[in-house]
Amino acid sequence: QVQLVESGGGLVQAGDSLRLSCAASGLTFSSYRMGWFRQAPGNQRQFVGTISSTGGNTDYADSVKGRFTISRDNAKNTVYLQMNSLKPEDTAVYSCAATRLGNSRSPTAYNYWGRGTQVTVSS
Repeated sequence: QVQLVESGGGLVQAGDSLRLSCAASGLTFSSYRMGWFRQAPGNQRQFVGTISSTGGNTDYADSVKGRFTISRDNAKNTVYLQMNSLKPEDTAVYSCAATRLGNSRSPTAYNYWGRGTQVTVSS
């Protein structure tokens, strides 16, 4: 079965950096667009960014553009989210997701989801 497993979350201070990883198995990883979403308590799931199957195209939410970078290594079946200049408002559970569809910011476009990893940014 398809599994997406996130790692790399933690507690950091404002201004710090973190790199999240999402390891995929059970699917032809190189055929899937991958997305990152986040959800803070009491809030709806929010789009963070997405990367095409080849890694040649990325799209980011305005709130993270210029601070976050998504990359992927298809040989390792892994997608990454490099987060720099973290802010307290970035605190959330971050989840990766996979889709065969084209670029989409909607969670409903994604078929497979990981359980998420907690990122907490203190001020």
